[in-house]
This record gives sequence, structure tokens and C-alpha cells, in this order.
Amino acid sequence: MRLTQAPAAIAAEGTPPHKLGFAAKTKAYIALTKPRVIELLLVTTLPTMIFAGRSFPDIWLIVATMVGGAFAAGSAGAFNCYIDRDIDKLMHRTENRPLVTGAVTPREALVFSWALGVLAIAILWFGANPLAGLLGAAAIFFYVVVYTLILKRRTAQNIVWGGAAGCMPVLIAWAAVTNKVEWPAVILFMIIFLWTPPHYWPLSMRYSDDYNAAKVPMLGAIAGARLVSVQVVLYTWAMVACSLLMIPLGRAGIVYTVVAVAAGVWFLIEAHRLHSKAQHNTVTNKSAMKVFHGSISYLTVVFVALAVDPFVGMPLMG
Repeated sequence: MRLTQAPAAIAAEGTPPHKLGFAAKTKAYIALTKPRVIELLLVTTLPTMIFAGRSFPDIWLIVATMVGGAFAAGSAGAFNCYIDRDIDKLMHRTENRPLVTGAVTPREALVFSWALGVLAIAILWFGANPLAGLLGAAAIFFYVVVYTLILKRRTAQNIVWGGAAGCMPVLIAWAAVTNKVEWPAVILFMIIFLWTPPHYWPLSMRYSDDYNAAKVPMLGAIAGARLVSVQVVLYTWAMVACSLLMIPLGRAGIVYTVVAVAAGVWFLIEAHRLHSKAQHNTVTNKSAMKVFHGSISYLTVVFVALAVDPFVGMPLMG
């Protein structure tokens, strides 16, 4: 495995880390927030707001919730980069993160994390309501303390319980619109909670050498493909079943129902294909990543359907 200390990436350009230009420094700070994770979280936020209000919410409420949510996720991601900088340099997948390359110092990262977190809570608190602000603070705490500091390096179930932090945006979005947390929001929370293992464990299968080198006990890295694939199938079945609870308990209509069923069947097929390959010892990085990317497509399609649903027809039940 390459243990490249990636200041190499900066040095190759002839710019010492402490003399980075404004654009490069800004890019490094943005990278600390894990933008791809934020994108995925925001995909669930706006549809939940629309569904909660059964219409398009006030534009300023949308802006406050989306920006506050993005800042909260970015703060959690930056704290994670600060805490995990020792193992990030051991993993090829993370060796170019700003704290490994030296583009951002640990002190700068820590100050940035706190500032972004405080700003996130303030935006959610005053731009939406105090409940949304408290849920934003809970999301940051859960990801940073419960997942990163307590679970990640200690248990193979880290991503299961730690993944609850990634479910918080739907609670924040629902609370921003209704000023309360209701059963449909809990169901959406559980959909993402059950989605997280089938999403992340195939990725950890792909990067098992990285996680083993860093001594991070991701299930996909420390367990055999057969065991992991069984878990992926079981969680996928539970996720699909949970998604259908939105019909009787969440007042979902025909659009959500059709898409949730169709997308669920498709993703179940992909999960079972991975399991079949695992039983025949033919799992490859490509097949594992196909499930990983498929999980993102599944979640995106289901939540887009959730956003469209209130505008087409009536709830099927209730």
C-alpha cells in the first residue's frame, strides 16, 4: 500500500502549504466539509420539506434549512477530518485530504469546524425554528462524538449506529416546516438508517486494504464477502419494507408508492446479485461498487418521488 504523505501533491506545484493562494486555501476548506456527503444529505432535505408541508415551502425557509443543514454536515465532516487525520494518512482513499497534505493546519481545521457548527445552529434556530436548531446540534454531536470518537475505531457496527447522524436531515427538514417531529419523519429517518449499511459496507469491501491498514473495523473490511452480503440483503429488505410504511402512516400517494416499490425491487435484485456472487466467491471491486452507486440512485429516486407526490393525486390511505 502507498503511504504517500501527500504534501507531495502541493509540493509538486511548487507552493508550500503555508503560502497557498486564496483560491487553493478556499478549496482546501471546502474539501474538509466532505461536499459529496453534503450533496447526498441535501437530496433528502428539500423533498422532505415539500412532503411535510404538502406544498412548496417559503423560499427563505428552504434557504435557511438547506444552508443550515449543509453547514451542520460540513462542520461534522470537518471535525471528522480533524479527529481522523492520523488514519487518513494511512489510507489511499483519504491521503489527499487537506489535513494530510498540509493545505490546512489542525488548528485551522478545528477553528473552522467550530465556527461552521455554531453558524449552522444559529441559521437553523433563527431561520427555521429552535427545534430545527437543536436537531442540527444533535446531528453534529452524534457524528463527531458517538460515531467518530466512540464507535468508529471500536466496533464493526460503527456505521450502523453512527449512520444515524446521516438520518438527521429529514428530521431537521420536517421540524423546519411543522415545528414538530411526526411519524412520517420517523419513517423517513428509519429508511435512511436501514439504507446506510447496504450503502457503506460494499464501499468498505472495495477499500478493505485501506481500513485494515488503518485498523478501522469496518464490517466490509474485516468480514468475508459472504457474511457482508447476507447483511446487505437483510438490511435492504428491511429498508424496502420500511419505505412502504409511508403509504399507510405517511399519507403517501400513487407517485411515491409506484417509485418506492419499483426502486425497492430493483435494489433488492442488486443486493441479491451481490450475495449470489459472494456465495460463489466471484465478488469483485466492480460488483461491490455497483451496489454502492446503486444505493445512491435508489435514495435519490425515492426522495424525488416524495417531493412530487403531494402534487399528484391524493394519499392512497388515511
